[in-house]
Amino acid sequence: MTVEVFLSYWTGLGFVASDLDLWTLVGTALAVHVCDAIMCRLFAHNNGYPKNLWTGLGLLAGLWAVAVLILLPRRAAAPPPPGRLP
Repeated sequence: MTVEVFLSYWTGLGFVASDLDLWTLVGTALAVHVCDAIMCRLFAHNNGYPKNLWTGLGLLAGLWAVAVLILLPRRAAAPPPPGRLP
């Protein structure tokens, strides 16, 4: 397995454009992973999961982290801290 093949399937780009050269693949993967990190942060915020953790996972795992986060159930809202009005 070459670096190009591993990187293309790790980023998910191998499913859409499997014939990219290495530097185009790296640049596109960085752009896509930043977008995936932003989506993970939004989904995590809206579904009650830790935003920073899922932003990092989105940056590292890209499309795969987004897919897992979409499949996870929504968490119940945490009760407000004592002494604060809801």
